[in-house]
Amino acid sequence: MSVDVRARAGLGMHAATGPRDRDPLPRLLGRLLGAGRRPPDRGSTTVYDLSVRRRLLLALSALLTLTLFLSYEGVHADANPLRTSSAPAVVAIDTALYALGEAQANATGATPSTSEIQKQISVAAQSLAVAAADDVGGPADRQALQTVAGLITGYTGMVQQAQLQPERSVLRDAYLSYATSMLKAEETGIEDRLKLLQDQQRAVVGRQTSFGWLLWLGWSVAALFVLALGAALLETQLFLRRRFRRRYNRQLIAAGALLAGGFAVLVLFTVWTRQGMTDTRGLLDRVVAGQAVTDAGQHAASYLAHTGLRAAASAWIVIGGIVLMALTETGLRQHINDYRFRPR
Repeated sequence: MSVDVRARAGLGMHAATGPRDRDPLPRLLGRLLGAGRRPPDRGSTTVYDLSVRRRLLLALSALLTLTLFLSYEGVHADANPLRTSSAPAVVAIDTALYALGEAQANATGATPSTSEIQKQISVAAQSLAVAAADDVGGPADRQALQTVAGLITGYTGMVQQAQLQPERSVLRDAYLSYATSMLKAEETGIEDRLKLLQDQQRAVVGRQTSFGWLLWLGWSVAALFVLALGAALLETQLFLRRRFRRRYNRQLIAAGALLAGGFAVLVLFTVWTRQGMTDTRGLLDRVVAGQAVTDAGQHAASYLAHTGLRAAASAWIVIGGIVLMALTETGLRQHINDYRFRPR
């Protein structure tokens, strides 16, 4: 082979491997990512260019994983307490208020029924027991529930004593007056105490179902990271195709599919959970009574169904981020090693 032929062959090799190629990414990006100084234009920059892209993809993957995990948790972390505690507590207090109102109306009516009064008081007591079992509020709220339970016991005793007295007797009227005072006294009565607890629980529901500016910011930043990582994966794929004449990099394609599919699933889960939480808040903000109380409880349970399962997906965000970084590392490491240790 002549010198001229060998020179042309050498030029052909350089055209494929790119010792003089100019990379489209700015040099500042490599410095920010800790890739060091770019080699001079007379030398090969392939290893440097691959290292910059590798560091960029790993950094974007890590930032996306962290941002997406925090944003997802910010929505779904409140869904389970809402389903298991706050919403049932509001419904239970609604039920207790309605049952006590029915018991009072029956006790002071023209034809009181002792069995019906006992039934309604039993429903009220059981509802408060449900609210207490749901760990409603803090220690102060639990103490308030215990106080109300004690007042209901006293109210029940007064109503029972009234039922034992002759009709239209002074003593009967006195017992009913005491019972009514225990139930309806301003601030200290059973109803006012329950309404105060109910307002507090509705405030908790409002906080748990709110989608504040921090969550908007978190999801917006996560979406930007998804777009940036997707663009970086595409650019890296095109770079490898141009530099190494290989049409596809399977690891990078798998990383792109995982990014798009995983983010779509997480957004869909979040939309479903948010819709259920919003519907629950609208349902519990209304004052309900009678059969509507039972219906409200059933509707709230259906709105918040499967939120616990979707909340568990937050662990898969971390796993997915690790897999994403592993695919990026394996997809580029082979090219870096092949080029770095290529015989000259």
